[in-house]
Amino acid sequence: MAERLRIDERLSLPLGEIELRTSRSSGPGGQHANVTASRVEAIFDVAGSASLDEAQRSRLLERLGPVVTAVAQDARGQARNRELALERMAAKIAAGLRVRRKRRATKPSRASRRRRLEQKRRTGEKKRERRRPPLE
Repeated sequence: MAERLRIDERLSLPLGEIELRTSRSSGPGGQHANVTASRVEAIFDVAGSASLDEAQRSRLLERLGPVVTAVAQDARGQARNRELALERMAAKIAAGLRVRRKRRATKPSRASRRRRLEQKRRTGEKKRERRRPPLE
């Protein structure tokens, strides 16, 4: 694996800024799980990163907080879990950096308003037909 974690086409983080911790994985695995530290936790300090510019840093701090973590314990081996944790970290950071489009307000069309009112009229009619007839 490269010494940088690719987030998107414009941003990649040096792996030195990402702390990798290992521990024993939970769940089944028999004797193998009791002796290997195959669970990997990737931790990225957003506030202390030198790779992010101010706009990226403020967006990540607002959306994800000061520390971003990703955990993997799916595979039996530590190397595969390391890859999975780094992939999840990259996906989380990319999602946090994504700029959301502003919603443009629209009005319902005349035809859609007419269809809506016609549907309401039909529903009301159906309910009126279910009523008991008057006692005359």
